[in-house]
Amino acid sequence: MKGAAELGLSGRIARQFLTTEITPLLALTGLLLGLFAVLVTPREEEPQINVTFANVFIPFPGASAQEVESLLTTPAERIVSEIEKVEHVYSVSQPGMAVLTVRYEVGTPRTDAIVRLYNAFYQHADWLPQGLGVGPPLIKPKGIDDVPIVAVTLWSEDPQLGADDLMRVARSIDSELQRVPGTRNIEIIGGPERVLRVTLDPQRLTGYGLAIEDLRRALAAANVAQDADAMVRDNREILVQAGAFLSTPEDVAELVVGVRNQGPIFLRDVAEVALTADIPKSYVSQGIGSGA
Repeated sequence: MKGAAELGLSGRIARQFLTTEITPLLALTGLLLGLFAVLVTPREEEPQINVTFANVFIPFPGASAQEVESLLTTPAERIVSEIEKVEHVYSVSQPGMAVLTVRYEVGTPRTDAIVRLYNAFYQHADWLPQGLGVGPPLIKPKGIDDVPIVAVTLWSEDPQLGADDLMRVARSIDSELQRVPGTRNIEIIGGPERVLRVTLDPQRLTGYGLAIEDLRRALAAANVAQDADAMVRDNREILVQAGAFLSTPEDVAELVVGVRNQGPIFLRDVAEVALTADIPKSYVSQGIGSGA
């Protein structure tokens, strides 16, 4: 009796479970319930979570950042904040443009959220300043699939390779990655675009008696294509197109921009034409950390 009293309440309960015949049955029941829970619980390797947000672009050409903020950004924030299930609103006011990022609560259906956003702006279209050249809002829906997963930086230790060369390599990689199943969007940033650069020679231009406006008109008139007519033959209609677009630097260089002494003046006579890299509009930096 003294030993049983020393065990206390928890000890007596434990001893009762050790000596009773129902303990193995309870253990077996718990094991079966656990297996049943594992079998019936829904599982998904890649669960789809609705993380809905959208970017809203409102153009205001010629306006300063202060004017954009007071006339566009602040009223737009008030409109968006009244939408149901909007969690956060971020805004950027820059010269000529207001940019809003609208983020909904996690789990909000994408279609319903974007429809409500469209309705909010078009139902309150009268808030836009009238007669100032403000453009209509441009809404670009975004989701969890629009978040970049992998970022690749191309670089070279060869000083002869520039950003233009790396850009060409990136474009070739882009076409290959597009063929990978499941690939959605690939964006290349940080490299210059290829442009056709025409460098005028002022002395030659003056010597031939030409002005820059003459060259502009000649380029605009030559770089055009349009449907001229249609021919019907053997129950078939053949469209005839007049003119052609300038597609190579050689085509541009051979363009006739004037006449002198009954002879043509080509663009190559007054300018240098070359296909080269444009001035970069963005840069990408890479940091390499050193391990211990």
